[in-house]
Amino acid sequence: MAKRRLAISIAGTLIFVLIGCLQQWVGNAEVPRLTKEELKRMLGDQNTFIIDVRLADEWKKSEWRIQGAVREDPEKDFKNWASKYLKDKTLVFYCA
Repeated sequence: MAKRRLAISIAGTLIFVLIGCLQQWVGNAEVPRLTKEELKRMLGDQNTFIIDVRLADEWKKSEWRIQGAVREDPEKDFKNWASKYLKDKTLVFYCA
């Protein structure tokens, strides 16, 4: 339980880093932000996918991961892996 709390706390910080990553993909479009409390409420929701888009080396070296998150390679074509997620689901990306 302590690890989960720590991961959620870190995730709150990571969400802000996510904004920079997503803006690279979508240009200057406004990207919604989440607080760690909002993310915590979303964990375990079947309509939400939490996607870790860190580079492979960063992901392997890190001891911090959000439980239940799926890792996708940001160096691969976004359209190839993004298409496997249903459009009516909520996708939360993080990259730090």
